[in-house]
Amino acid sequence: MAAAIPQTTTATTGPSVRAALVAAIAISAFTLSVATFELSMADWPSGFVLLVVVPLVALVFFGGIVWSATLLLNIRSGGAKFALPFLICALTLAILAYAPLHKIALEQNFRWYRQVRERIVARVEAGELKPNVSYNKNLIALGDREPNVSAGGNDIVVDETDEGTYVLFLTSRGLKHHFTGFLRVPPGGDPRLFFEFEDKPPSQLVRYDKDWYFVAN
Repeated sequence: MAAAIPQTTTATTGPSVRAALVAAIAISAFTLSVATFELSMADWPSGFVLLVVVPLVALVFFGGIVWSATLLLNIRSGGAKFALPFLICALTLAILAYAPLHKIALEQNFRWYRQVRERIVARVEAGELKPNVSYNKNLIALGDREPNVSAGGNDIVVDETDEGTYVLFLTSRGLKHHFTGFLRVPPGGDPRLFFEFEDKPPSQLVRYDKDWYFVAN
């Protein structure tokens, strides 16, 4: 009796979208990260880096949108899975357009470092920390020994007044003396009286909590 010859069948699989999906996720995640933390990276000298990074990321992202759109042509032969990369890019674009990414990043920054900053304010008010930069009588260089609570080298700006001490923790330090940061005012103090705003009122003034404001000049 002749032995039965086993018959093998080869499973056919459609084209894979895995690589395209991973690429779309990576591009979208990196784009959202740059958009969220762009403000914190804007201090000198990394602000110059942003002049290259931001346009490059934007170019790559919109190139990714066009590329993912071409994958839609494969839906008929490969299935609806080929729409996933385009949907990810479209969702990312909607987040960029409508989600308050800068606000979210600032709120996280404020919450994460609030207690440390308040301890530093207490040390300034007690006279433990004093201006120590020769060319600026209002600047305290905290240095590497202290937690990094202020952008641009971990320096804080203080203003001693009759009503109390104003302390500015920078979130960015740009060219032409432009800055943003969290300003702690003395009880009952007015952030507009901070010495940096003597010539021009703040361009941004947002109250975060009692005696705490986000300011920009």
